[in-house]
Amino acid sequence: MITKDMLLTDILKKGDPEKLSDVLIKNGMHCLHCMLAGDETLEQAAMVHGLDADMLVKELNKVIEG
Repeated sequence: MITKDMLLTDILKKGDPEKLSDVLIKNGMHCLHCMLAGDETLEQAAMVHGLDADMLVKELNKVIEG
């Protein structure tokens, strides 16, 4: 299960990294390969990009649940 306090790098390890990164990129989070992304939680990255972290959690969990 993905939570908003997880690091972006850990989220990508929870399932198919390509499908999970597609969700983030589709929502405007194009910084996944940025050096800072590894140390950011989903909530922190969402805040920087003006995104709803709870909505992202729902979308990402749908991907890992299949």
